[in-house]
Amino acid sequence: MLKMVLLPAAAILWALWGLSSCVTRHEVDVKPMEIKPIHITIDVNVKVDRALDDFFGDIDETADAIKTSEPR
Repeated sequence: MLKMVLLPAAAILWALWGLSSCVTRHEVDVKPMEIKPIHITIDVNVKVDRALDDFFGDIDETADAIKTSEPR
């Protein structure tokens, strides 16, 4: 009876001792991050230039037609 109690108890103690040697610990320092604003510059001159060409295109064509029709 003593063998039936001691053998499993010894096996459990041996397993716990073996597993306790495999414990690892890690510490991570979390430092506060500085968040800076992001400045983004978008060049929209091309779109504005094309829109103005479309808007004033008929006026330019009329001005060219007037210049060519005037006698010199």
